[in-house]
Amino acid sequence: MTKPVLRGLIIAAFFALTAFVLVPVFVPRPAFIPGFAPPPDMWPRTVSTIGIGLGLLALFLAFTRPTTAEERIETDGSSQLQMVLRFLGLVVVFGLFLGLLPHLGFLLATMLLTLTVVLLTGERQHRLWIVLLSFVAPVLLLLFFNYSLGTQFPKGVLTKPFGF
Repeated sequence: MTKPVLRGLIIAAFFALTAFVLVPVFVPRPAFIPGFAPPPDMWPRTVSTIGIGLGLLALFLAFTRPTTAEERIETDGSSQLQMVLRFLGLVVVFGLFLGLLPHLGFLLATMLLTLTVVLLTGERQHRLWIVLLSFVAPVLLLLFFNYSLGTQFPKGVLTKPFGF
């Protein structure tokens, strides 16, 4: 199995797990939702559906893209094992995120999740981008949703005294 095929399968599997297992369990739907308001699971389902689509697109492109003998890179057992271990690490980290969310709150848990996921990709060279993506992007996301859309994110037990 080539790396692009395995990558597409892992991406699609992760987002399918999120959409069909985690969102129904962890995003409660109230009994009554006004007609003008979207349900609370709209954005997680939307992002998960887009992720499944991108994983399937990567899989499709891996099968249909013509490659020469030099471009075709077969993975050996160790690199396939490494990719599977990274995927399992991603699932564990996502589970830890769900466990830390009530204690640390959305902002700090998201910072830790983003930093860990970026480091799981093996990226270490672009440190400025890692810092911006891991620490600045969650703050901007929180500010956008709080002030533009009026959406509140969970505050953790440990971080509630500090206001985030």
